Amino acid sequence: MHQLKDIKLAIIGLGYVGLPLAVEFGKRRAVVGFDINQSRIAALQAGHDSTLEVDSEELKQAEHLRFSHDLDTLVDCNVFIVTVPTPIDQYKQPDLTPLIKASETIGKVLKKGDIVIYESTVYPGATEEDCVPVLEHVSGLKFNVDFFAGYSPERINPGDKEHRVTTIKKVTAGSTPEVADLVDDLYNEIITAGTHKASSIKVAEAAKVIENTQRDVNIALINELAIIFNKMGIDTEAVLQAAGTKWNFLPFRPGLVGGHCIGVDPYYLTHKAQAVGYHPEIILAGRRLNDGMGAYVVSQLVKAMLKRRIHVDGARILIMGLTFKENCPDLRNTRVVDIIAELKEHNIEVDVFDPWADSAEAQHEYGITPITQPAENAYDGIVVAVAHNEFKLLGVEKIRSFGKPEHVLYDLKYLLESSESDIRL
Repeated sequence: MHQLKDIKLAIIGLGYVGLPLAVEFGKRRAVVGFDINQSRIAALQAGHDSTLEVDSEELKQAEHLRFSHDLDTLVDCNVFIVTVPTPIDQYKQPDLTPLIKASETIGKVLKKGDIVIYESTVYPGATEEDCVPVLEHVSGLKFNVDFFAGYSPERINPGDKEHRVTTIKKVTAGSTPEVADLVDDLYNEIITAGTHKASSIKVAEAAKVIENTQRDVNIALINELAIIFNKMGIDTEAVLQAAGTKWNFLPFRPGLVGGHCIGVDPYYLTHKAQAVGYHPEIILAGRRLNDGMGAYVVSQLVKAMLKRRIHVDGARILIMGLTFKENCPDLRNTRVVDIIAELKEHNIEVDVFDPWADSAEAQHEYGITPITQPAENAYDGIVVAVAHNEFKLLGVEKIRSFGKPEHVLYDLKYLLESSESDIRL
């Protein structure tokens, strides 16, 4: 097995997770940043990161990092860190395709003594039961004899400039005690917040998948409370502010639950639970509730429009925000699309305005082309769906100016004061 000083590192997958990791390592040691997306590689070589996680100055500081989509550049590497996405399919089942393909790629260049570390969120057992057999099959090498595995789940928070890869404590694990030590030492080179060495790869996998499952269930509870309080005519935010004065009340807020983690990871855990003969109750109930929030939002909006005698069929609605969270261009698994789809079911015309969203990506992923600027006096309803700073700066008067004299303003994100909007979650 290699010594720390002899490690030649490759990061496989240069998205929201892989690029910041590659940049941090690239400030200290030789790293190959590998991605099959040639246009992504070309943009990074030109010093531009479309995810906006890393600025051009930081890219320059990673002087030991080189980008490539060529398999030959991986031949000299001996430690591979896999940071590809782990999505769900249309049936909400885990889709391990990117992970399997990355494992096949590494298998072609895998040598004796090499280590493959996975960062992608998976269910417990996926590394050793799904990925390692692919590595063995393609390389012809034997696991824990010829090559080894590690697991260190990503904890990247897209758009968060405070909690960066180096300042978030890192869980690490290895397939043998010696490999676990080496993996831990490797990450300690860049993680200033320190590491937590788990007792096994499965423990590390389980720890990651429950982090987001816990958040999902907590948000589902608050979403359910919001539905109850709306029926009672009580302002949910006022209730949460009052309850939040107790020191141990958890400060969750209602809303759409999307993104690459919280709306996806619980399905990995429930899939594995069902495979071992247990049907999860609370986790899946939380998922169902959160997945239904788009439809609930539209039902509230339509009711409010009818009360004001605004004709629903053929109405025009402005949706402010498309990304899955504020101040971030990440469109992955955004649940704003649920609102849009539901509105179209009512034969409502929808305009989407989002200064952060990439138009080409929105069109490719969802068939949505965001407008560049909302028209004045044009909309029967306005939904503030994402709390971008740009929307805060507009202020309520400017936002309302997009509406017709009679319109409904729905503030999903508590961007405005309660008196400034017509309805909120």
